Amino acid sequence: MTSQHAEGTGAGPGNTTEGAAGNGGGICAGRVAVVTGAGRGLGRAHARALAAEGARVVVNDLGVGLDGAGGSAGPAQDVVDEIVAAGGQAVAHAGDIATTDGAASLVDAALDAFGRLDILVNNAGFLRDKMLVNIDEESWDAVMRVHLKGHFLALKHAGAHWRAEAKAGRTPEARVINTSSGAGLLGSVGQGNYAAAKAGILGLTLVAAAELGRYGVQVNAIARGAPARGVRRCRSPPLIGTRRRSRQPRN
Repeated sequence: MTSQHAEGTGAGPGNTTEGAAGNGGGICAGRVAVVTGAGRGLGRAHARALAAEGARVVVNDLGVGLDGAGGSAGPAQDVVDEIVAAGGQAVAHAGDIATTDGAASLVDAALDAFGRLDILVNNAGFLRDKMLVNIDEESWDAVMRVHLKGHFLALKHAGAHWRAEAKAGRTPEARVINTSSGAGLLGSVGQGNYAAAKAGILGLTLVAAAELGRYGVQVNAIARGAPARGVRRCRSPPLIGTRRRSRQPRN
């Protein structure tokens, strides 16, 4: 399976250059960020914004389609090229972050290229939209795998690195941004697998925040409201368990 972001969609390091964005001012100057699913959409925006604020960035993306099919290193490298052209520093990573080896190599890519890791943005995912009675088991598993397992494994390996740093007396000031969704908060018709995965990410975020805070790691989740790449607007009931009142004639 694949790990790409439909809200946005790499192996070994790509090109790096010294430049203004990587060495100058900005709130992320001197810090290293990893962004999963950063080849397109929201992930690409994250990567470019972090680089513009001075971060050196590891751009992870498998370059797959909206449903997770196919794959290409092109999207990740394109974003790296954009960052480098703007004077920043970035490397591409083509590993599948929903596998142990892929998630571990993502952390290694940051350490090998830049010598540290400060920020993890979990953003990778794709869609397999169907009504509940029509979702096949493979489509359910695929969406849960990339969204929820992908978040878990990247967070697990980054967290292990930060814990080791803290125990060695080098407590980090690390940040994790997980990507949930309004669908995970309120549900979304035709997206049972996606909504369940995004709700799971919220629970994972709460646990990670409680467990990793002692090691200098702050964990948050965003639940963006704007439609991401490939995400259609769905009209859901306003409140679960409510009924529309029938109009009664007034006497």
